[in-house]
Amino acid sequence: MLISDYQKGWALRYLREAKAELTAAQKTPYLAPSLIFEAMRKAQVAIYYSLGEPAFIEGIVHETIRKKQFIEDPILKCLVEIELSVQRLVQIPETNQENTMEQASGIIQIASDIVGLFTNETVD
Repeated sequence: MLISDYQKGWALRYLREAKAELTAAQKTPYLAPSLIFEAMRKAQVAIYYSLGEPAFIEGIVHETIRKKQFIEDPILKCLVEIELSVQRLVQIPETNQENTMEQASGIIQIASDIVGLFTNETVD
């Protein structure tokens, strides 16, 4: 699958920003909940850019969740699981901030793997 330089550039940018947001969350605990949420969302957008048009892909993910149907496609299943994880993490009280940070880090790692697969680049 080939992606355009435009998509690749945005995917890598969002991934870098997601990692930076998570680092900032670790350094500023009072801002952590919003930074963690932003990091997860940016990781999702990075994945969406690596797969195509973000608004279109997000629409497919949300429609799939709404229909609550069995998902055969492994990529779509992964995207749905990430979306559901983000939704759950957003609802967790701040008392579980360390756990939330670990899960957000996992989502960002998955995003890094997917973006790296489709762009042939790594983001440190």
